[in-house]
Amino acid sequence: MRAMSSDLPPSTPQAPAPGGAQDAGPGAPDAAVQAALDPTTTDAPAPRQAPPAPERRMTVLVYSDDAGTRQRVRLALGRRPAADVPLVDVVECATAPAVVSRTDAGGLDLLVLDGEAAPAGGLGLCRQLKDEVFQCPPVLVLTGRVQDGWLAAWSRADGAVAHPLDPVAVAAAAAELLRARAARTAPAGR
Repeated sequence: MRAMSSDLPPSTPQAPAPGGAQDAGPGAPDAAVQAALDPTTTDAPAPRQAPPAPERRMTVLVYSDDAGTRQRVRLALGRRPAADVPLVDVVECATAPAVVSRTDAGGLDLLVLDGEAAPAGGLGLCRQLKDEVFQCPPVLVLTGRVQDGWLAAWSRADGAVAHPLDPVAVAAAAAELLRARAARTAPAGR
């Protein structure tokens, strides 16, 4: 039996698909599926890379009986005192026994001690820590005035900044000591 032209569905011309590809008809996979199945396709997702290693952080202890002084030091240090120094975490202490206890526990990279703190000043505390703590971290002391540099030397401090605190001077002195600490504690092969 011969089909009459009226029995066939009307044929409608279709516009070509974007990119010039023609529709292969019903049941044929679309272009996205074909591209995914084709091993020569260059749009394959990139292989997963390991996440970057977390950046090393350094811990700075700030001691002063004055909360305002601790805050000024914290603000001067910021998240990192210099671009070439790792991020810093700041631990605040308001009493000398807390400083000794925290220093004994380890894990500190820099101590910032206020020489004007009372009843125990940072200069005497610095000398005590340098005498008693094996491999004591570097110490930056905050002196009452520029002329007290000799007291910083007596206390065996690694650096000194005089009151009133200049944030740039505090950050620069801390960065210098942290750089030296990072170089000493860097893993071999770096």
